Amino acid sequence: MKKLINDPQNVVTESVQGFGLAHADLVAVRTDPLLVARAGGAVPGKVGLVSGGGSGHEPLHAGFVGHGMLDAAVPGAMFTSPTPDQIAPAFTAADGGAGVLAIVKNYTGDVLNFETAVELAEADDLVVRTVLVNDDVAVEDSLYTAGRRGVAGTVAVEKIAGAAAERGDDLDAVTAVAERVVANVRTMGVALTACTVPHAGRPSFDLPEDEVEIGIGIHGEPGRHRIPLASADAITEMLVTAVADDLALADGERVLLLVNGMGGTPASELYVVYGQARRLLEARGVEVSRSLVGSYVTSLEMQGASVTVLRLDDELTALWDAPVHTAALRW
Repeated sequence: MKKLINDPQNVVTESVQGFGLAHADLVAVRTDPLLVARAGGAVPGKVGLVSGGGSGHEPLHAGFVGHGMLDAAVPGAMFTSPTPDQIAPAFTAADGGAGVLAIVKNYTGDVLNFETAVELAEADDLVVRTVLVNDDVAVEDSLYTAGRRGVAGTVAVEKIAGAAAERGDDLDAVTAVAERVVANVRTMGVALTACTVPHAGRPSFDLPEDEVEIGIGIHGEPGRHRIPLASADAITEMLVTAVADDLALADGERVLLLVNGMGGTPASELYVVYGQARRLLEARGVEVSRSLVGSYVTSLEMQGASVTVLRLDDELTALWDAPVHTAALRW
């Protein structure tokens, strides 16, 4: 294992501390318990947004703390859910008096720990709602979930719900728009190589040099099947077909197309995937009216990519376009 680390047990804390130093104008890092909050504290009268999960998927979630997205993020240990006594203080840090929305990727550990944290917060008279993100069409259940996994579609949920909170929507309205994004976003990914979790010290799964895993999860969970290495166009068609069919996209609809890198894939290859994905969607009569290409929901250094499609309407488009200023996303 070759990695730029000191002690494998301290990677997450050292990384989050460095992140806080690099972006001190945007975030404030607390280490006991470990969480990342918006610099300057909660915004009075605004719905607070909190998300979190195992580390190793950066820039998700801490990279999206700031104006127009999250108010706090809770990084767990590598590929491990944060604990309730980490999450509950993040709710408090994000609360500006209008309640808090928790955005939770559908993994059993995250779901259970966020549920417990909500109970702790409610005991302190904090109002917290929860939205589950389950956009991965690859499998219905996995090693970590009951139901579909939450993957790169989380970026769209956090961006659009964050914009709704920023414009002053109340907790019911922010929750409703987040649920509308969840209902209209789908993702599927491919892995070319495995990643190595620092404290494990070995690749998280075996994948021969001449094969790829279609439908991989962001923790290395198995996907739909393994196939011999094929062209980027052929692999992209498998991903786009699965996503578009699941969304039942119709001629004339508008979408956001997100091509996400898993951590070890260069931008040049992501744009190859984007080009083919766009051609395939347009061949169905679907207009790609918004795009995002880059590594936003990663799996350490895994090589691979995912394709996310979000069905847009006028309101979701306006919320996507609304100003955002975070470490990993800004316009």
